[in-house]
Amino acid sequence: MKHEKKRLILTTVICLLPIMAGLVLYSRLPERVPTHFDFSGTPDGWSSRPFAVFGLPCLLAALNVFLYACLNRDPKRANMSGALKTVSQWSLPVLSVLCYGLTLTAALGYPSRIEIVVPLLTGILLLVIGNYLPKTKQSYTMGIRLPWTLQSEENWNRTHRLSGFLWVAAGAAFILLSLLRLWNIWLLGALLLALIFVPIGYSYFLHKKGI
Repeated sequence: MKHEKKRLILTTVICLLPIMAGLVLYSRLPERVPTHFDFSGTPDGWSSRPFAVFGLPCLLAALNVFLYACLNRDPKRANMSGALKTVSQWSLPVLSVLCYGLTLTAALGYPSRIEIVVPLLTGILLLVIGNYLPKTKQSYTMGIRLPWTLQSEENWNRTHRLSGFLWVAAGAAFILLSLLRLWNIWLLGALLLALIFVPIGYSYFLHKKGI
């Protein structure tokens, strides 16, 4: 428990760390800072300078604390994969530093290549998670949490074996599409729908078979 508290403090501080960079560059930042980008990396959403500097890191820090609370209050937390738990706990600090850096780069007029970097790292994350999903045991916080998977350990295991394959395949697709710069809303939608609905349908199919 003491180790978890130390990790929570460290990851929350890292989430807030980009504020220092924002303060150093504050006078050079425009009044409206780009905080959302389309598939070509062109800004299509902006926030005020104060919110971009202070609000975004604070929001991610708050989400980080909420995530820790969820993970540590799970009645089946002893079943959680240690590797997946570590990935979950460090994802928001990495996201804060990475996205903040890309946002500042774009705000200052430098090429950020956000349209390549974000899907590339998303693909790597999907590959890592997909590799560990088949090894994940039942819990209420981590994994494909459906009524049927939580009722049946066999249903949970089979669903997560399939989901692991899908996440790895989706991760490889994210990496390939980002490197080839072939992203569009239809491809993204198809991948996300497959990741969500194929495991749900398969789990329900197993449930109807009594598994």
